Amino acid sequence: MSNKLLTTCLRSDVALRRISRIGLLFTRLKAAPLLAATFCGIFVLAGCSTTRLPDPLAAGWHGKPVCERVHEDQRHRILRCTFPPNVGHERHFHAPHFGYALTSARMQITDKDGVRVVDVTGGSRTDNPGVDWHEILNVGDTTLIYLLVEPR
Repeated sequence: MSNKLLTTCLRSDVALRRISRIGLLFTRLKAAPLLAATFCGIFVLAGCSTTRLPDPLAAGWHGKPVCERVHEDQRHRILRCTFPPNVGHERHFHAPHFGYALTSARMQITDKDGVRVVDVTGGSRTDNPGVDWHEILNVGDTTLIYLLVEPR
C-alpha cells in the first residue's frame, strides 16, 4: 500500500472513528501499546479501499480539470462542470447531490450497469443519492455545462 493511500485512509472520518473507539477500548483494558497499535492498524486498513476514486472536483479528463468550484461554505459546495464534445470525466464517485444541466448534450455513461448513451436536456435536474463510480464522455456535438450542488 502506498504512503499516499495510507495517509488518505488515516485522514478519513471512518478511520478516525475506528482509532478512537479501539484506542479507548485498549486504554480501558490497559493493553500493551504495541498490541493496541497493531489492532488499530488492522482496523484502519480494513476500512480503506485500495482503489480510492476521486470526487468530481478532483477527477478530470486527460490530466485537465473539467469542474470548477463556484461556491463552498459550511452548508454546501457548488461545482460547474463543462464537457465540450469528445471530453469526458474520468472514473469518480459522487456523494449525494443535486444536479442541474444548464445546456443540452449527448453523453455516454459507463457505470456498474454497463454503457449507455443519454441525451441530457438543458433545464433537467436530478436529486441523486450518490454514485459509487461512473465515467462520462460527451459523444455529441454540443457542450454540456452541468451544476452539482453537494450538501456538507
